[in-house]
Amino acid sequence: MSLPCLLHAGGRWRCFPVLLQSSLSQALHSFCYRKKSTLPEQVIPSVAACDENAKQLGNTLDTLFSAEQQASILHVLNTASTKELEVFRLLRGRKSINIIAHREKFGPFQNLESLINVPLIQYKTAFQVCNSILCPETRKEKRNLQEKRQLGKLIKPDVETERLKAVNSIVSIVFGTRRIAWAHLDRKLAVLDWQQSDCWKLTNKTYPSSFYLEQISSVISKMPKADFYVLEKIGLSMQNSSLFPALLHFHITEAMLYALLNRTFAQDGQHCVLSMHRIEVGKYFQLMIGSTRTSGKELVKQFLSNSVLSEAPRVFFPPDKIVGYRYMLSSGTHRQEELYDSLLQAVAFFELAVFDTEP
Repeated sequence: MSLPCLLHAGGRWRCFPVLLQSSLSQALHSFCYRKKSTLPEQVIPSVAACDENAKQLGNTLDTLFSAEQQASILHVLNTASTKELEVFRLLRGRKSINIIAHREKFGPFQNLESLINVPLIQYKTAFQVCNSILCPETRKEKRNLQEKRQLGKLIKPDVETERLKAVNSIVSIVFGTRRIAWAHLDRKLAVLDWQQSDCWKLTNKTYPSSFYLEQISSVISKMPKADFYVLEKIGLSMQNSSLFPALLHFHITEAMLYALLNRTFAQDGQHCVLSMHRIEVGKYFQLMIGSTRTSGKELVKQFLSNSVLSEAPRVFFPPDKIVGYRYMLSSGTHRQEELYDSLLQAVAFFELAVFDTEP
């Protein structure tokens, strides 16, 4: 559905559904988008106020809205078609049909309280419907809400979009049963640092907490400073008892990385350590076969080659380090998935969580 922009007297662009008829649009436009100086503060009641006032005023919706607000709401309820009502999120589906049916059977709504007589609309819903009619969501508000939901699935814990937009560099960290790898990238996707450290070889032996503390502290001391530290989140099934030692190992490592890297959290309350789910990164780079993630080695090697051959590479590697990085990828005696994945996770973080949130 298209939402054309309208310019009101205050000079600000706002959006309103195109389906509304001109008279209906003008009525709401004159109410919603006039200069703020003509309206008292807090003109739209909150849900909390709704719940409290409902008890004190005998569930009288009309007492919660001014006469001018009531007139605007009733104009929509009494003139809008089904499609026009469905523009408002809370009136999609059966509710809009029921409003039209109630209007045809009993005549125009005389007051807001009569909205409660419509099937599927209770007091709290009616209050929210009135608010949404007065101030419908704009395109920008809907996009921001969608972005927030998408980011919530991608990274944890939640972090303000403004902080993500301001990121200059991150350190992407991936750990396994043998090593910890990290990639330091700036917002131009230039690789500032990329290496790994062998820490342990996970066996049936149980390591004490002090061992983890010593190993992880040593690795962190080598890591550069960055705006965010992004950890890979591995999903292992709790139903397979044979994976318990590995699961315990990953949880301990993750917890210590969070604690040691979030140095200033107690002072400013801001998370600088985030998590990205391994599966989501795999989906982004099309490395998934069913529920299994395949190796990202070939993709990383392609990034390295393109950094030399392409005028505008996706990832930029400093020329003086490319030979060393190539040797690092080919000289390992074991599969170095942590090394590949740390770079891929960093690229995915910038492209999904930083660049996609910019206007």
